[in-house]
Amino acid sequence: MTVNNAPYHHPQPWDMPIEPVVLPAMFAASAQRVPHAPLVDFLGRRYNYQQLVAEATAFAHGRRALGVGQGDRVGLFLPNVPIYISAYYGAMMAGAVVVNFSPLYTVDELAHQVEDSGAKTMVTIDSSALLPTALKVLEKSSLDRLVVGRLPTMLSPLKGAAMRLLKRRDLTPIPSRHDVLAWRTVIAAGRGGAASDLPKMAADDLALLQYTGGTTGTPKGAMLTHANLSSNAIQVDAIDPFRGDPDMIMGALPLFHVFANTCVLNRTVLKGGCIAMVPRFDAKQVLATIDRVKPTAFPGVPTMYQALLDHPKAAKTDFSSLKVCISGGAALSAPTRDAFEELSQARLCEGYGLTESSGVVSANPYQGMRKPGTIGQVIPGTHVMLLDKEDPAKRAPEGEPGELVIRGPQVMQGYWNRPDTQAETFAEFEGQSWLRTGDIADLDDDGFLKIVDRSKDMIAVGGFKVFPSQVEAVLVEHKAVKEALVIGFPHDYQGETPRAFVTLNEGFDNSGDDLMSWLNQRVGKHERVSGVTVREDLPKTMIGKLDRKALRAEVLPQDG
Repeated sequence: MTVNNAPYHHPQPWDMPIEPVVLPAMFAASAQRVPHAPLVDFLGRRYNYQQLVAEATAFAHGRRALGVGQGDRVGLFLPNVPIYISAYYGAMMAGAVVVNFSPLYTVDELAHQVEDSGAKTMVTIDSSALLPTALKVLEKSSLDRLVVGRLPTMLSPLKGAAMRLLKRRDLTPIPSRHDVLAWRTVIAAGRGGAASDLPKMAADDLALLQYTGGTTGTPKGAMLTHANLSSNAIQVDAIDPFRGDPDMIMGALPLFHVFANTCVLNRTVLKGGCIAMVPRFDAKQVLATIDRVKPTAFPGVPTMYQALLDHPKAAKTDFSSLKVCISGGAALSAPTRDAFEELSQARLCEGYGLTESSGVVSANPYQGMRKPGTIGQVIPGTHVMLLDKEDPAKRAPEGEPGELVIRGPQVMQGYWNRPDTQAETFAEFEGQSWLRTGDIADLDDDGFLKIVDRSKDMIAVGGFKVFPSQVEAVLVEHKAVKEALVIGFPHDYQGETPRAFVTLNEGFDNSGDDLMSWLNQRVGKHERVSGVTVREDLPKTMIGKLDRKALRAEVLPQDG
């Protein structure tokens, strides 16, 4: 089957028309269908669909009364807490555009994205890790107001009282000032408002600005519409063979990230399922939650699965309820996959997506044939093509890897305030626009995609292209190596030379020289590394993905 020289769509038995909807309408439809079913289990306290739709509607009316109108930006500076759901859908009910802000941002990072997005209102909680940062941003940016929820009130009465009494240092009092409003005050002001009084929206209206490093480096706001987000939720739900069964999803991925936004939040709401929500990933807490709620699915990143494997309580945890685990965000190593599958007896499927695609492009099947080491087959309604690595105006030669480009209803409209990036972000072929991913991929005759590497991560060694992920894959086969990153270092003769950085599994003390000798016997001459550095840890992104960019910034100025 020829796949490289023509756009490719893998036919699936679940292929169907994708009919996008406005996200609040999707939320309301599920609440009408299963009003008393739980939507959130938050550390033992449950919230049903009826409760959270009512709170979201009240927030929509409360925000409008305070001056937030259609098209305005509402920022969410929140961990995984129940009011995230009410604020997310409630802001959209008011016709506003949600902007997700990472709870890990510094004051300067947060202020920059507030200014870039144009957010005037931001929702946060009284956590000492968040509220002080938000207050500083309120002082130094164009932000007009904060809405602050109280974390203890979201817990069960007993846990809330214990937090107020025993963990006061983790909380910051909400200051009394005109531009800082308590969440409950806003909700009270909006109670009684009818959904029919809210503005009408169309599926192609902007719903979310999701910031990303993108395919071109600097943080940019991907413009995602209601159609983009609802389509991706429908697409992800369509590939689930367990669609008629009870649905309890482990909500350990941060909701501010696009992976969780689609796979944990919107897809679960579409289905009428429940999210077992934890504020942030903590291996002990996740294992306890799995034991308590018996989740049926667990989306995560590879470092999460490895952290669970490393925890002493993993062997005593009951994983029997899990039907499928979905790994994304980074390449999943074979040792991690095999060990977690042996522990849990659940299939761990690798998938792929980008912020610019609303979260998901492809996935390995949850049942039946899969191909470990690949990112699976494209989801319904998605088409892919491979472009020449050196000349993106041409298709890749038959049988050779190329830059992966995609087209589908989940692809963003572009980057906010970045018209200059349009040409390098999208490729035009035969009158159609394709999103350039920056990833180098292979596509086989069964429609399985394999990411070879990021085009910007390729290392040029004496005229040869070295893919770091291929060298890393060999390194993690060594029983001592837990994690590995390979980056290029400047070299006077070859231009660049690969160098590896690793962490070790417990109980091993191998030297960098030993590992370099072992590795260089197993890779091509041009892939041989000039050194292996053993470290206590490697930098990771906000969702736990190994961060090559941060490693470069850390080591190249010193060693380059």
